[in-house]
Amino acid sequence: MELTNQIILIASVALFVSVMTSVLTSRLGAPLLLVFLVMGMLLGEDGPGGIAFDDVQLSHLFGTLALAVILFDGGLATPYKNFRVGLKPALGLATIGVLITSVVTGLAAAWILDLPPFEGLLLGAIVGSTDAAAVFSVLRSQGLELKQRIGATLEIESGSNDPMAVFLTIALIEILLSDDQNPGLVMLTEFLRQMGLGACIGLAGGFALVWLTNRLAMSPGLYPLAAMAGGLSLFAATTAAGGSGFLAIYLAGLVIGNRPLQHRLEIKRFHDGIARLAQIAMFLMLGLLVTPSELLPVATQSLLFAGVLIFLARPLAVLVCLLPFRFPWREQVFIGWVGLRGAVPIILALFPLLAGLPHAQMYFNVVFFVVLVSLVIQGWTVAGLARRLKLEVPPTTHVVQRVELDIPGLQELELVGYRLTDNAPILVEKRPELHLPKRTRIVALLRDHHLLESLDPLDPLPGDYLYLMADPQDLTELDRLFVPPSESTHLTDLAFFGEFVLNGEARLCDLCAAYGVKVEHESPESTLDTLIRRHLSAHPVVGDRLQIGRLELVVREVEQDRVIKVGLKLPSAH
Repeated sequence: MELTNQIILIASVALFVSVMTSVLTSRLGAPLLLVFLVMGMLLGEDGPGGIAFDDVQLSHLFGTLALAVILFDGGLATPYKNFRVGLKPALGLATIGVLITSVVTGLAAAWILDLPPFEGLLLGAIVGSTDAAAVFSVLRSQGLELKQRIGATLEIESGSNDPMAVFLTIALIEILLSDDQNPGLVMLTEFLRQMGLGACIGLAGGFALVWLTNRLAMSPGLYPLAAMAGGLSLFAATTAAGGSGFLAIYLAGLVIGNRPLQHRLEIKRFHDGIARLAQIAMFLMLGLLVTPSELLPVATQSLLFAGVLIFLARPLAVLVCLLPFRFPWREQVFIGWVGLRGAVPIILALFPLLAGLPHAQMYFNVVFFVVLVSLVIQGWTVAGLARRLKLEVPPTTHVVQRVELDIPGLQELELVGYRLTDNAPILVEKRPELHLPKRTRIVALLRDHHLLESLDPLDPLPGDYLYLMADPQDLTELDRLFVPPSESTHLTDLAFFGEFVLNGEARLCDLCAAYGVKVEHESPESTLDTLIRRHLSAHPVVGDRLQIGRLELVVREVEQDRVIKVGLKLPSAH
């Protein structure tokens, strides 16, 4: 009993310290996952903690469950609207990109570590997938919001590239264990089985869970548990059938997160917390599993291997996969740098240990070292690079409160609340009339902790709490009314979008006539929407820019691939 109490004490203190450390890491700009790994190493047998932990089977079991929970949460948090701009490039990166990365790094590993070709390719496959969740935690901690095209591509890639890395790892282990098989046939059969079953069971199971959840009457606290249990059941069933459980649970989460669902917001909040807990516990455990003194003998080779991965393989994969989509060079550079490695490679490095391959322990040590290097070099610099490449946009959805309303047939309506500050636009501009989106209604206004009996006329004051019923799609427009400007001067509406707002249907000839600009090789009757989309050759997103003579057009609002509003930046006076 004394041992049980000690284990609970150590685990709870380690978890509490890890959570509290997130406050410090957000100020330092350090990846939080790096902190968890280091804490696990300090608790291990080579650190002050002195805990000897080498149970590979338990680590694999716990790590697999944690990854399943994290992927399920990733699917829940990915909106369908991101597919418009990010699906095709993300799928390319998640399949062909992982393959290119695995082959390039695998061949380099075979040369650097003096391994047979297939063993080198196995090591390349293990480090083939990225962990963009770590990147977004760094960006959010520093208040950065990326352009939608970049954010959507990275989010979808991070959720869908793990199954490809798992497939390559398992297939190569089978080839190494069975010399008499045809490698090409093994790879093809494994790919069709894993991806086919994973996609079918995941999508069908996701829709079945939505249908079932909307027809069950339960205590509100049970809905999140039912969703998690259903997702894990799909994961286990798919894996038992020989498919990719990781793909199945991600697709199930994607369906559940984007369909009308009872208590959807509570489900998302619960899984956001449980996914963070899974990340913390998994990285602490993986830190415990490694023996730091065993990393030193492979440090030089691992650094070379990490250099090939970071500076050659990932940028090459991004260049090839994004070539058909004509991403601007700044965005390609950033996506190429954000090839952050996290938990998945370390978990995959356990597979050779479980299979009993000859160099399995060396694989694990090399992979662990590469993940540490990636978290330190890439994780610590990603926020600064986003700013330097000018890829951030003014942050949105700063609602004080957000509560989903389970109204039959109107699940998309939410109750949102704002605390009005002295510099809120509605107070600074003192507009005579408040023009709200069509589906938005004012519900209540609290002043000095008291609910005002009448809202006619509406006369808001600093310190008031204003509550509205709104469509989630209108939150950006509401933010512009009630949220104070960004503290970053370059991200204010005026500095970022320019002095004037134009309609996307405005004609180029009218713009040129108003500002005395001459533009050659363009039809004068072209609308700004047509002009911007033609020059981008990609899906337009907020923040895209186009130079017209001495004027700069900045995309301000997009709806169904059409530019609705355009910011106009005039040349600065010198």
